[in-house]
Amino acid sequence: MIKNYIKIAWRNLKRNKAYAAISVIGLALGITCGILIFTLISYNLSFDNFHKNGDRVYRAYTEWHDDGVGRSSGVPQPLGKAFRNDFSIAEKTARIINFRDNLITITKGSDIKKFKEETGVAFTEPEFFDILTFPLISGNKKTILTHPNEAVVTQKIAHKYFGDGNAMGQVIKLDNKINFTITGILKDIPPNTDRRQEIYVSYSNMDQYTDKERENNWGGVYSGSEVFTLLKPGTTIEQANAAGDMMVKKHYTGRDLKVWKFKFQPLNDIHFNTELDASVDRKYLWALFFIGIFLIITACVNFVNLATAQALNRSKEVGIRKVLGSLPRQLFWQFIAETALITFVAIILAVALSFLTLPSINQLFTSEMQFNWAQLSVFIAIISVVVVFLSGSYPGLVLARFQPIMALKSKLSQKHVGGFSLRRVLVVTQFSISQVLIIGTIIIVSQLHYSQTADLGFRKDAVVLLPLPQNDKAKLTTMRNRLSEIQGVENISFCYRPPASQSNNSTGVNYDNRAEEEHWGINTKTADENYLKTFGLKLIAGRNFFPADSTREFVVNETFVKKLNLKPQDVIGKILSINGKHTTAPIVGVVKDFYNYSFHGEISPICIMPDYRGYSTCAIKINMGSAKTSLPAFERVWNETFPEELYSYEFLDDSINKFYQMDNILLRLIEAFAGIAVVIGCLGLYGLVSFMAVRKTKEIGVRKVLGANIGSILWLFGKEFCRLLIIAFLIAAPLAWWAMSKYLQDYKYRITIGPGIFLISILLTFIIASITVGYRSILAALANPVKSLRSE
Repeated sequence: MIKNYIKIAWRNLKRNKAYAAISVIGLALGITCGILIFTLISYNLSFDNFHKNGDRVYRAYTEWHDDGVGRSSGVPQPLGKAFRNDFSIAEKTARIINFRDNLITITKGSDIKKFKEETGVAFTEPEFFDILTFPLISGNKKTILTHPNEAVVTQKIAHKYFGDGNAMGQVIKLDNKINFTITGILKDIPPNTDRRQEIYVSYSNMDQYTDKERENNWGGVYSGSEVFTLLKPGTTIEQANAAGDMMVKKHYTGRDLKVWKFKFQPLNDIHFNTELDASVDRKYLWALFFIGIFLIITACVNFVNLATAQALNRSKEVGIRKVLGSLPRQLFWQFIAETALITFVAIILAVALSFLTLPSINQLFTSEMQFNWAQLSVFIAIISVVVVFLSGSYPGLVLARFQPIMALKSKLSQKHVGGFSLRRVLVVTQFSISQVLIIGTIIIVSQLHYSQTADLGFRKDAVVLLPLPQNDKAKLTTMRNRLSEIQGVENISFCYRPPASQSNNSTGVNYDNRAEEEHWGINTKTADENYLKTFGLKLIAGRNFFPADSTREFVVNETFVKKLNLKPQDVIGKILSINGKHTTAPIVGVVKDFYNYSFHGEISPICIMPDYRGYSTCAIKINMGSAKTSLPAFERVWNETFPEELYSYEFLDDSINKFYQMDNILLRLIEAFAGIAVVIGCLGLYGLVSFMAVRKTKEIGVRKVLGANIGSILWLFGKEFCRLLIIAFLIAAPLAWWAMSKYLQDYKYRITIGPGIFLISILLTFIIASITVGYRSILAALANPVKSLRSE
């Protein structure tokens, strides 16, 4: 019986090749999107779930409850030690201090190799590898990093530095400061973890690498200073948070008792918590999940549309079968078999397309996703059953309920297969989904364009950023003089970071010797006197500070003044104290506000002050016409100034674009999915118009004989679909407005969703649909009426 069903299904598909091709392509595109989205979601959900006892692993983080609530994934450096010594609720606790963009030097005789490690180096307490179980393939797990000057690296790093040679016992030098001997090699870090560091060194060397005071400093937080803990079985997160409250009571006084809070975050929350340092938002995964469902539904709707349209062509076949004794359920299962055959071919095509597309998805996300064939097989099996019954049930029921006498007499009409009322609903459903995605694409494009072209309050074009590995005053002076002689150089500034940066320092602030600090922090930017000129910052009151090696004067921004409820001229000459009153100087100028983060965050109160010890960037404003000669000259000067370091540079506008990396990824995905939804919808439209053309052959011939022109024939086809597209738009517009309003809430500074966006969407949809409908309609309109009437 099943064999017979499949044989008949195959014959029907061969007889209706266009119908079969459109159905297969539509389903294949929808299922391909489903497979890729399933892979993407399952990949993200798998992050760090391979650690033994991962359900008991937590990371400490900091909250500040003052002027709003601020959060950081970092904690004061002594917190881990205090938690380990003062509380017994954890089996293991480890501190890990992460640094990025480190220089690693390997010396063998006169051969010197230099490597710039973007993922950086982590100063790590040995218990870390008992908490997070990264496999060690060489070395003694009980003793690694227990002594100073030890390092653990991954297989990848070992091969990168030493090739096929043995890395154990080899010496690497960190930032030309400290030598470390490799005493352990880790198995390569899996792609589904947020711990991307591949070089771990002894925590006991931290004092040599940075300021010794950090070990006992409870007042500062570096975002790379983390604490991981493995709680004892039965210990709850509430108990851990209570321990955090007790540490605040022990180590803070006065107003800080209410401001500071230490809490603990489950390991499985780290990858998704965007309030801390996660790069993936769960709501985006949910959005992709629903997009995948919508695309599969769109493909199924397309199939149902075409299948019911084809049903009348098979009415005599069904009538004969019923007369010969076929039962309704047999006819139903015959059509399900036909649907299953189409779905099977579509799935084969979808798997092939997914396999070809995955490398591009990995490149887009800079990930290493692979198909988990065990999970994917289950997913494909489930999606196959769902698609077959979702697509095949209704057409199968329609065929099964045909009355044999009416079928054999050719008296069945559109109303017996659901008529246009059903297909109207299906077409509206398809294009509602398509228009939601089109509107979403237009809004994301508009917001990114706004982010990239809006006035940031500073000049970002043609500014080259060079790293400063050392703060030697003589070297910096010589470097400035030599760089200023290069053709095309307009301005040079030594600073910590440019005005907008992903790396920012914030601290408490005391204004005008008030009794207590303000209830908000200030973003500090160390820079020389050329900072304002190089970046085009505009003074609105007072003056720039005078050249100096240390902080003797401050320049603040408008937001700082607004926080104090004062006018710009009111703060000139007033005393400002930061860093717990360690730095005190008068305010001499106020600059117009500029964005110091991306448009996702608000402009902070800012103070700019000179201090050569804090300079880590050389910003050079250049004439882009001379860039080809300027950039090589910068490299020569830099290499001669810092011969032991590794040269690199970056344009400021490229640095700022990194703020919107995830938004650009989301845009690319939405564009692709919107395009696929439109293609599936157009396939359905083309199939329906083709069917209409066949059914209306006699009508078109009669109209042409009676004098109808081509325009009126085209309108015969177009008026129906225009009405449906307008209805689809009326459904899609409010849904898209609601979804994209939620998306834009992530931006503190954003576009407004105006009527122009919806107008562009409906116009695009009409143009695409008109091309699809118009092509087939013109063929029908140009047909010879004599042949049309004779064929009937």
